[in-house]
Amino acid sequence: MAESTLWTLSIAAVTGATAVLASWVTSRGATRAARIQAETAADSQRRERLRESRRTAYLDLIEQTHRMGELFWEVSAVLQQPRTASGVAALRQLSDRQLTEYATLRRCARVVELEGPPAAAEAARAVQRSTGEFHRAIRHALGDQDGSAAWSAAEERIDAAYSPYWATLEAFVDAARDAHQGK
Repeated sequence: MAESTLWTLSIAAVTGATAVLASWVTSRGATRAARIQAETAADSQRRERLRESRRTAYLDLIEQTHRMGELFWEVSAVLQQPRTASGVAALRQLSDRQLTEYATLRRCARVVELEGPPAAAEAARAVQRSTGEFHRAIRHALGDQDGSAAWSAAEERIDAAYSPYWATLEAFVDAARDAHQGK
């Protein structure tokens, strides 16, 4: 009978040890699975926040580019009229607005540079640089003392700058789409 009790105690000890070991292994597995799940969820949230912040930056730049385009149309409309004192005054006001709008465009481009990726950042810088010809044409029209020749030349320069300006926006939209879709 003593052997039977010893045998029963041995089996009970092995069974208990096995249960404790199984519980410990299960606990470690569950802890590891929970950690992996938490890391995956945090990574997913991080990617979604980046995606949304990029999307906002891209949309802000696109919106500002359109505002600048509308302003350039206004400048073009003034330059299509004969040069008069009121036309020069209107062009000066538009020039001031252009500087303000450009500052906003530059800020939008910088945010895109910050958010990335590099292809979208370079495309944003190209949009920003493409406004230079408009600015130079406006300054030229305002700086000329005799007037009408510079006025006409500025109108021609602005008209010639539209296609490259909109082309840089299209290139930016393509780069932003690729970045947004993870290409």
